[in-house]
Amino acid sequence: MHCETNTTSGNERWRRVIRAAALCAICAVSLPARAGDISFRREVMAVLSKAGCNQGVCHGNQNGKGGFKLSLRGQDPDLDLAALLRDQAARRIDRQEPDQSLLLLKPTMAVAHEGGRRFTADSPEYRQLRDWIAAGCPDDGATTPRLVRLDVTPGEQILVEPQDQLHMRVMAHFADGQVRDVTSLAVFDVGDRVATPDDQGLVRRQAFGETTLLVRYLERQVAVPLAFVPARPDFTWDAPPAANFIDELVWARLQSLRMNPSELCDDSTFIRRAYLDLLNLLPTTAEARAFVADNDPGKRSALVDRLLARPEFATAWALKWSDLLRIEEKTLDRKGVQAFHHWIESSIAEDKPLDQFARELIAARGSTYHSPPANYYRALRDPISRAEATAQVFLGVRLQCAKCHNHPFERWTQDDYYEWTDVFARVQYKILDNERRDANDKHEFDGEQIVWMDDEGDVTNPRTEAAASPRLLGETTPLAAAEDADRLEALAAWVAAPDNKFFARAQVNRIWFHLLGRGIVEPIDDFRDTNPPSNPALLDALTRDFIEHGDSLRHTIRTIMTSRVYQLASRPNETNEHDDRNFSHSLVRRLSAEQLLDSVHQVAGVPPKFNGYPTGLRAGAVPGVLAVRTREGRPSMDDHFLTVFGKPPRLLSCECERTTGTTLGQAFQMISGPLINELLAQPKGRITRLVSSDKTSADQIEELYWSALSRGPTTDEKAATVSYVDAAADRRQALEDVAWGLMNAKEFLLRY
Repeated sequence: MHCETNTTSGNERWRRVIRAAALCAICAVSLPARAGDISFRREVMAVLSKAGCNQGVCHGNQNGKGGFKLSLRGQDPDLDLAALLRDQAARRIDRQEPDQSLLLLKPTMAVAHEGGRRFTADSPEYRQLRDWIAAGCPDDGATTPRLVRLDVTPGEQILVEPQDQLHMRVMAHFADGQVRDVTSLAVFDVGDRVATPDDQGLVRRQAFGETTLLVRYLERQVAVPLAFVPARPDFTWDAPPAANFIDELVWARLQSLRMNPSELCDDSTFIRRAYLDLLNLLPTTAEARAFVADNDPGKRSALVDRLLARPEFATAWALKWSDLLRIEEKTLDRKGVQAFHHWIESSIAEDKPLDQFARELIAARGSTYHSPPANYYRALRDPISRAEATAQVFLGVRLQCAKCHNHPFERWTQDDYYEWTDVFARVQYKILDNERRDANDKHEFDGEQIVWMDDEGDVTNPRTEAAASPRLLGETTPLAAAEDADRLEALAAWVAAPDNKFFARAQVNRIWFHLLGRGIVEPIDDFRDTNPPSNPALLDALTRDFIEHGDSLRHTIRTIMTSRVYQLASRPNETNEHDDRNFSHSLVRRLSAEQLLDSVHQVAGVPPKFNGYPTGLRAGAVPGVLAVRTREGRPSMDDHFLTVFGKPPRLLSCECERTTGTTLGQAFQMISGPLINELLAQPKGRITRLVSSDKTSADQIEELYWSALSRGPTTDEKAATVSYVDAAADRRQALEDVAWGLMNAKEFLLRY
């Protein structure tokens, strides 16, 4: 999401003095608003927004444009009024000859305007601005009631061909009970090319698909999900059975969109998918063969239960939390990394409820060696990073845009941001010892620290230049009246409360993302009214089920994986081939860095090696990032592989830090890099064992296929590879070639 910034400069206090003086002058010279006058607050401010004047790319920029600065998206009407009437000797307004006002000449291009034409001289926007100027530019701030709600009709719509357009109506509700039609003043925006809205709310289809229409009037905005569906006159709903409520809710959505889900995946695909999702590993040859040969109809559910009980499950899902909680050596030091990672892994192994897990993290303090959750705050060295990370990880809310101005796409204000940040203001550190290896690096810590809470200290709200009062996100009253109240304990209890839907829905959405490849809300940590879920009923049902079952990670995973939705094949059908958000088929995605590296080693039959760790530790079990800094030792080939394939440095509390795209460097690693070739040539690896065994060529090929792809070769594949191996002058080299080819196959590199 693009965030428009509006930072406070060093001269902000002086500008506030000037603004206050200007407002006093305005009050003295402006005419009082009369009945029938254009309202500055309701209409002029709306016109400035509709014309785009107060956007971040225009005069709403932190430095303005062309010497003219407005508040971003009209968040400060007083400042905008002062800028219009008093800035630069009031040259933008001409009360005597309104048509000569720069406020009208510039946007109509009567004089040169870098922003181009925003409206014409015969438009309603021009008329409203002109009438306001002609009336003497009255300020109706004292009499205009507050906008409390915006209603947009129709709401969510599914339009089936030939329907290709709809007209939106926008009604504004004010605190005094007034309801006004503000359709002509509202801003309509679509972030993709599926549809195009005009300035009067007529939305026309440009392509089939789903989109979200954002409707904004003054400080309120509403998101309206829209779907444009082809007629498909021969469509027939297949009515597939449902294993649980997940299937029922996904099927209902697909049926309304005239889509059928894909068929179920085959057993080979399922076991490979399940092992990668739960253990970050491939099944062994024996495990895969046994599962495929099993005729028990309940074998998939039984497999999920077995995998959830294995110790590798806790290790695999500890990796996901380690990324979010910034477990890396530079900030936490080696001992802190080990302690924190072990605590996370143990919590998952015992199926500790996620609300308890969150409560222990948020309220943590004490020694970073003896109280491992305290490392959460050791990695977040200031109140702002603590506030942003906690909101994003535990509540699914991105607050960063509200740091410098009211959030342009959500309800959070700058006051909300700093009052939430103040909750974390009194976290302090006692550094018992710091034996950092680089004396010039002030961000490196090596030694035990004590996290504790001070009795005083608050952050300053730059808008008011006063100390903020601690307030929980979305609450209306301060956190605690007593000065000695424990802010972190109160915060932890609130986050983990059963009625706090922030926490529960954020966690189930993250679990869904890891298993299905896309969140119900996407990005997964960006919950806001203007970013609605693709299936609200599904998100609500998963959230309720999560809470009813004690916030159990294992229960939610089991529920999802035993659904037919999770088990769908990746091959689309003609009705869902363009769908990427309704879970009508499995989304193909690249293996993560750790999954791919461990899979390569597993197929080669050679243990991995990471600098600073014992040989044989799997990539998915490495607690930190790099145990040995590059300046102190060249990374091992395995360390380098993880970096190339996107293992995050853990400097952000966001899933987005992990990269899963493909690059030319990755292609070189797999095709011609030294790691693959050296693993295949190892004297104690799988290829050596196959060459020295008495297995036939056919059996050797079978083993390589089952180890890499969790399936046997097809008849054609088997005939071609056996022929190649038998005809080769160097049998070992031929088997290495087959293994190399399998490791570079899409079926190996991707999770289907």
